[in-house]
Amino acid sequence: MATTRAEGLPFLPGNTFEDPTKTRYHVTNTLKFKNGYAQQHSPVVGLGGERLTANQLSEAELDELANKMPTLTYGQAKQAPPETFVPAHLAFDKKVLKFIGYFKETVHESPQEYYRVRPVEIFYYLEDDSISVVEPNVENSGMPQGKLIKRQRLPKDDQGNHWHWKDLNLGMNVVFYGKSFRITNCDKFTLNFMESEGLILNDPESVPRDPYTEGRKQPLRSYTTRSDFDKLKKFLKLDRKVLRFYCVWDDRDSMFGEMRPYVLHYFLVDDSIEIREVHKPNDGHDPFPVLLRRQRLPKDRNNVDSSFPMIVMELTDHEVKQWFTPQDFAIGKTLFIYGRRVLIYDCDEFTKNYYRMMHNVLDFTPIPVTGPACDLPKMELPPYNGFGSLEDSVQNCLCLVPQPPKKDFIKMLENDHKVLRYEAAMDSVRPEDRNRRFIISYRLSDDMVSIFEPPQRNSGIIGGKFLEATRISKPGSDVENPEFYGPGDFAVGATIQVFKHRFVITNCDEYVLNYLEKCADQYPGATINSIRAIHRKADA
Repeated sequence: MATTRAEGLPFLPGNTFEDPTKTRYHVTNTLKFKNGYAQQHSPVVGLGGERLTANQLSEAELDELANKMPTLTYGQAKQAPPETFVPAHLAFDKKVLKFIGYFKETVHESPQEYYRVRPVEIFYYLEDDSISVVEPNVENSGMPQGKLIKRQRLPKDDQGNHWHWKDLNLGMNVVFYGKSFRITNCDKFTLNFMESEGLILNDPESVPRDPYTEGRKQPLRSYTTRSDFDKLKKFLKLDRKVLRFYCVWDDRDSMFGEMRPYVLHYFLVDDSIEIREVHKPNDGHDPFPVLLRRQRLPKDRNNVDSSFPMIVMELTDHEVKQWFTPQDFAIGKTLFIYGRRVLIYDCDEFTKNYYRMMHNVLDFTPIPVTGPACDLPKMELPPYNGFGSLEDSVQNCLCLVPQPPKKDFIKMLENDHKVLRYEAAMDSVRPEDRNRRFIISYRLSDDMVSIFEPPQRNSGIIGGKFLEATRISKPGSDVENPEFYGPGDFAVGATIQVFKHRFVITNCDEYVLNYLEKCADQYPGATINSIRAIHRKADA
């Protein structure tokens, strides 16, 4: 509460009195924003709302401000320059108002629909006040869609007026060339543009659904009479239970005929039959697995009414008098399946148990159906003529189209880049050949041998490759079944005959000794001992 002191009384306790009408004691606000700029002004009232006399203008100052003209201080006011003229086709370029709507099309002479609801999009181009109407593509509509009205200025009435964007609003009907369109909604740009121009749009509406399209989306109602037979019970009880019979078709009476083995599957869940052919390697038949696909099999397909069009229609329960059932199958019974006589000679264990329990059948003795084995002529290879390798000649005789000999790829991968090198001297009666030295390389990947002669100075013999990589047969071996040299034959001191040239093994590298010791169980001990002795002698 504000306190006041009575005039003429000293400022002593008891001489002050409180004013109960004064309740505002906050500090006066002197800061404010004007046109975006912060400003400060002098306080007019103090604490408690008392008016301050220190910051008030005098009577002379107020009179001067009232009679003073601003033009004397600031001069004549200048007019703002006019704005630059921008034509409409530039100001509204690429600015399009988009309205969403629909129209109803009457359908004549149709029992399923009376009208169709076709959604459209109305585009208003602000640059030239033109309008285009486009119908969006609707899947499975069956109607030509796309642009209904090309871009142009649309007449509004008979007086020559055209439609303007000010005439368009939501929830209204517009008539373009005699067709009424209902505008239901618009995009965000159109909404902002209309509001900026001072137009208030109506509430948006939803496009009604086409009754015929909605009816097609509904599932079809099917009315079927329930059967007394419980298919679900049969499915749950007999699913995955199949009777298997081994049968044979004896076609030896016809030219080039033979006995063809088959497997007959009877599916208990739906009484269908499947016949699969059993193929053997090189049996001369196409490897087609199924002779008869899974289906119900009639006993007599020809026992059908003559009026039934068998060419264009399949048989059903109404036309077929009897179908095959499990009672029609037994070991030793002959079935007529589409003109073929099929004999059942055996079945599997599940089928035997099924007939014991369900049909009280106890005899399941199989019937022998194998005929006498026919002697197939064996192919005789022609004698080796000496041209090329023996493997290449044999492969050309086995194949109609010449093919390269087959290689042992596992051996090649395991012994790749493994080469045994030996030093040898030529055993010849010629004196000039006795001092010749050779390097024999044995490849473990394909058992081929190559011979290289290092050049010697002043020997008179040009060194280099003496023998290409090839397999070398031992002397005295059969031409039809030759025996080739192996790592066990290359002992130190042994003689190797290569195409009538004799070579004596004199030395080898350390890799040969390590390899033979690692595989000592595969090669003769004499060969390993001879190589080990020559290496000990060299180390000494």
